[in-house]
Amino acid sequence: MINFRKQTLIITTLVCLLPIVLGVFMYRDLPDQIPVHWNAAGEIDNYMSKPWAIFGLPVFFAVINIISITAITNDPKRQNQSKWMKRMIIWLVPALSVILLPISLFISIGISISVPFVVTLLISILFIVIGNYLPKSRQNYTIGIKLPWTLHDADNWNKTHRLGGVCFIAGGIIIFISNLFQLGSQPGLLHFIITISTIILMILVPTVYSFILYRKDPS
Repeated sequence: MINFRKQTLIITTLVCLLPIVLGVFMYRDLPDQIPVHWNAAGEIDNYMSKPWAIFGLPVFFAVINIISITAITNDPKRQNQSKWMKRMIIWLVPALSVILLPISLFISIGISISVPFVVTLLISILFIVIGNYLPKSRQNYTIGIKLPWTLHDADNWNKTHRLGGVCFIAGGIIIFISNLFQLGSQPGLLHFIITISTIILMILVPTVYSFILYRKDPS
């Protein structure tokens, strides 16, 4: 009998490898070089050979998935992990594989897709979801805002994650709205600055807050 952990690992890894099926089906129509990276302006700035893009990238995602799930399910404090956060992170890499890799294949045959818009949209939604469940996660070593001060003190962890949840939700909404304004046009410098600045603040504010809490009571 395969236990739940192994079953989850097997299923999610197979999902990561699903784009191979699409790649094989489209193989004859695909060019020798597949776009795999775009700059902030939405311009392709890196390519990969067809075999590596079709077979190598899904395998890369599968390896990342195995490492991620192994770390999460073997956390000594895994009982403190938010169940919804855990499920989301378990399925994050497979979801990215079946969304992003097919996009590269479709773009390579001439289908117009704004990769920066799609990626930013996914990021904004992810931040909002994370922000909603972040306060529900208790001290553990794999999921959450893992700082020396949050891991040192449970009260610091809880307060930092409550503030972090607000920051992630607010940041996700700001990025989402900014992304909508650049829909149908080339991504602008302002949108890029807003996105990067928002992410930096989302990380910086809870970090500084956690440190301030620690300095008030370093015991």
